[in-house]
Amino acid sequence: MGCYNYNLAKRRKTKGEGHNFVLADRISELPDEILVSILSLLSLKEAATTSILSKRWQHLWASTMTLNFDAKLDLGSSNLRHFRGLQPEIRYQESHRYINWVNRVLEQHKGPSIERFRACFDIDHRFTSSIDKWIQFAMTRRVQILELEFIVAFSVIYEGHYAFPYPDLKHLCPSPLHSLGHNIGGFKSLKVLSFRYVDVTGEILEYFLFHCPVLEHLTVRASTNLVNLRVVGSSIALKHLAIVNCFGIKSIQIRDANLVSFVYNGGFVNLDISNVPLLIEVSIFETDDDFELDTDIIKIVLGQLSCVVSQLEILRLDIDQPCYHLFKSKIYDKKYEFPVFANLKHLELIVESDYRWLLHQLNSFIKASPYLQRLALKLQFQTWKCDRKLKKAAICPHHYLKVVEIVGYRARRLAVTPVMHLIKSAVALEKIVIDPVRRWLYPKGMERVLAEVKKEVKARDHAMQHIKHKVPSTIEFVCL
Repeated sequence: MGCYNYNLAKRRKTKGEGHNFVLADRISELPDEILVSILSLLSLKEAATTSILSKRWQHLWASTMTLNFDAKLDLGSSNLRHFRGLQPEIRYQESHRYINWVNRVLEQHKGPSIERFRACFDIDHRFTSSIDKWIQFAMTRRVQILELEFIVAFSVIYEGHYAFPYPDLKHLCPSPLHSLGHNIGGFKSLKVLSFRYVDVTGEILEYFLFHCPVLEHLTVRASTNLVNLRVVGSSIALKHLAIVNCFGIKSIQIRDANLVSFVYNGGFVNLDISNVPLLIEVSIFETDDDFELDTDIIKIVLGQLSCVVSQLEILRLDIDQPCYHLFKSKIYDKKYEFPVFANLKHLELIVESDYRWLLHQLNSFIKASPYLQRLALKLQFQTWKCDRKLKKAAICPHHYLKVVEIVGYRARRLAVTPVMHLIKSAVALEKIVIDPVRRWLYPKGMERVLAEVKKEVKARDHAMQHIKHKVPSTIEFVCL
């Protein structure tokens, strides 16, 4: 605030062109509830600085309904990478400072309830006692959104994660978990639950599902203790489920549920989905060293989705198998009959651009999706080998496909082939987008290394030179 002395309660007169104006602090006259809701839109540090404005504002920030302790917002992606490269002792000291910061804020908080509690920093099981108290605090404030993201150095999955306290929660609640039905009232308002780099078991998650009547979003990432998960029963409110990089998981059962979207990213899992009539969006990125080398991942995944394929509107799949380069002729099964995606409007595929049967795979998906409107191909390349010739495929006219996106485009000959194939196949195509950024590997806000950026620049030039002039004038061409 510099050297200025702000007193919002004070009124003063000022003159302008012969007129007297009275400046009044109308904001401070608003009810506390409105002011607190405004402060809840600010970061914690920004909200805390308002305490110096006047006595009226001195303690208002301590009633904020949003407690977002996300250190990434302060560090930034480049500094975060630097932080992870520090010596363990220094990282521990910084983690301890983070713990103290959160504890101080919670001690000062005066609000009866909170909408969101988010903790995000490099902390592990050594800080269990403090984290347990945070959870207890969130429970007593009837939290609606609970997010715990405890990133470890270099995002390595190891056995030092904080473990969510189960089965004995006596230090959080007065009863053991099996009898917490009336004591877990603090989670009755929970709508969103996210565990990232937190060890949880299927039993813990199922307990939340059955005892949180308005819980609609559940995300679990990099949990080493999660082995089996059941989402079963129409009484469960859950609508959105994401299980990512939980490499110890063996089975997921989703039955008689109200799910609308489901994301799975990890190793091979026994996936059982049935009687989920509202499920319209599915993302499956499934790969595992245990697969037989001549296994077709497409057949496996579509088999797992057999009960819901006809109702899906959005589907994202990773059909790029590392073993494709070893068995170019064995994996593709010409006789396999794709199920019909009767309602599919949006399809995203991670594909191997060098795979000789790629165009045939695309044809199979196009034929099976008669009402597809948007197709995104995310290109992977085997950089250690030369471009191989793709096996020619027939043109299969499609009358509904309007937008094609090529993501991760590179200055490679084989990157052009699927683009031209789709331009010829999609007779109603309106727009084609070339995006060199591999966005599925570099999420929004994550900085890319210089070598990656240089490849993107080269790819843009390549697309402008080898694709743009081949695109009909009736189709909008966009190169990002």
